[in-house]
Amino acid sequence: MSKKEREIREQRYSMESNLIYGKSYTPKWDFEHHLIPPISSSATFRLDNVQRGAQGFLEYAHSDDMIDQEAKKPIYIYDRLGEPNKDMLEENLAFAERGDIAVTFATGMGAISAIFGILTLSGDQIIAHSILYGCTYSLLKNWYPRYKIDVEFVNMLDPEEVRKAITPKTKVVYFETPVNPTLELIDITEIVSIVKEANKTRNPENQIRVVIDNTFSTPFCQRPLELGADFVIHSLTKNIGGYGTDMGGVVVGPAWSRDWLLLYRKDFGAALGPKSAWNILVYGLPTLPLRLRRQQETAIAISDYLCNHEDVSYVNYPGAKCFKQTEIARKQMVDYDGNMAPGSMIYFSIKGDTPEERRRRGEEFINYLASKAYTITLAVSLGNIRTLIEHPGSMTHSAIPAEEQVKEGMDPGGIRLSVGLEKPEDIIKDLQAGFEEIKVAV
Repeated sequence: MSKKEREIREQRYSMESNLIYGKSYTPKWDFEHHLIPPISSSATFRLDNVQRGAQGFLEYAHSDDMIDQEAKKPIYIYDRLGEPNKDMLEENLAFAERGDIAVTFATGMGAISAIFGILTLSGDQIIAHSILYGCTYSLLKNWYPRYKIDVEFVNMLDPEEVRKAITPKTKVVYFETPVNPTLELIDITEIVSIVKEANKTRNPENQIRVVIDNTFSTPFCQRPLELGADFVIHSLTKNIGGYGTDMGGVVVGPAWSRDWLLLYRKDFGAALGPKSAWNILVYGLPTLPLRLRRQQETAIAISDYLCNHEDVSYVNYPGAKCFKQTEIARKQMVDYDGNMAPGSMIYFSIKGDTPEERRRRGEEFINYLASKAYTITLAVSLGNIRTLIEHPGSMTHSAIPAEEQVKEGMDPGGIRLSVGLEKPEDIIKDLQAGFEEIKVAV
């Protein structure tokens, strides 16, 4: 089957069917006789002769002609370089995000480290949003200065702050949207427009790249590459994996980046295991639309309940009636059929006269649910089939000093809720019991 014939078939059917079946043809495995691709369990692969081994090393990370690369059966050598399950998953992830290529890693942080690793050198600058996932913040704040890479944190809710921060040394503009954990939205097209304007005066080797962590949304809810971003990052551990059983990460981007990312993965060693790749390929990605549709319906019902609750200070959820950035959400958070897709993450705060009181009441609320709730579990991570709750200020974002959190707009009492597949009525019952408990405790 030719590349054109494959493209026609992929365009003929919906993305939901494409996520189940993957590419209609791939040389990575014999799909004519396997309904489900078998798990690759070998860390190293037999080579017929020295010449074949030499050819495999010669071809690795030398994809000058992507068409030939797609049509040719790869020579597998060693798991860290590549193996069938990773390769098939990467094809499908690139297709899901509308990117040219995808390269997987052992974790989301492995993927983030890799994209910064191929895009920056000592003396360069990264511009990042002022609130980030705690480990990403720690990487940029504590480690990159050691390599003489400057990191400028700015409030990207105001895109003009990005324009002001750009210098001749700027190489990357990096952010999450929705922001982890506040669920605020950064306008992708506005940031891309500012970067494109800056790039007009730069040579091809000195272009600024827009990199977006799309973990909260997944490609089902938002595809930043279609809006002009250069690269997309995911923690595959979250919604794409879906079941909380496997860690993983991916970078999706333009064709020219594939070889650099493969070499980085080979040399730094953060390769996704084949068994994790298989689980995500067979169970996670194909069920993503089904899971997220249900989770979104539940999240909308929960957000309505929270918006109307007398003890709730505010609710940040792109699909909530009380959300302040609905216009941006409708513009950039859309599914494959063009419908608004607000995702499954909610951030809210319980009322209190002072930040300390909000934090205390939030912790009491979470602690009660941790010990008494049936449908809500106190745990980090997100995108699971089970509903998870956590306190970002003291948990996932604890790498950011408390005073810095407050300064950048993180509420000390903020609560992050990752909505699972339980019935909304059951989750609301547990939330209501938590609110009743903190009323008693006042």
